[in-house]
Amino acid sequence: MSEARAQKAELRRQLLESRGRLSADERKAAGRALGKRVRDLPELASGGTVAAYISMGTEPGTQEIVESMRSAGTRVLLPVLLPDNDLDWAEYDGPAALERTRRGLLEPTGPRLGPQAVTAADAILLPGLAVDVHGVRLGRGGGSYDRVLARLRVAGVHPPLMLLLYTHEVVGSVPREPHDHLVDVAITPEGVHRFPR
Repeated sequence: MSEARAQKAELRRQLLESRGRLSADERKAAGRALGKRVRDLPELASGGTVAAYISMGTEPGTQEIVESMRSAGTRVLLPVLLPDNDLDWAEYDGPAALERTRRGLLEPTGPRLGPQAVTAADAILLPGLAVDVHGVRLGRGGGSYDRVLARLRVAGVHPPLMLLLYTHEVVGSVPREPHDHLVDVAITPEGVHRFPR
């Protein structure tokens, strides 16, 4: 294992432990605050298509954010995890059109649009564990979103990449490997962090 991978693994462990110490009330309050921040973002105000995700476990809550965008007329795409950990996409048609998978994820039940569908998104809300002051994102290490971001680059499209985090997950430094992509915006309950390129 490379030094950067070992450092990432340790940082992931610490951040997941920290998330695990948050109470249900703290997570709910963070989700409400994130919802308010997201509603005020110009990148998400124009409708269009947003690729998002349904949070799970101790991740900052996204269900209300996703439903709010859909109710406002935004076309929301949600991921469908494929057996090889790549992501297919389907349109979000409301909470009744979500089902829990064997892996515990909530996924849309509508028609699959293919992995390339994400390239039509006007903005992308990404999951993650941390971001540093340069916009380097730390994911969970499964590689699903690395494939998504590589697909965007190959397609030559550059929608704003936006990360939803708890306040303490904006950190000084995240180890960076060649395949890592920078994000444009991190949204926390306390504020919005922009990372100019």
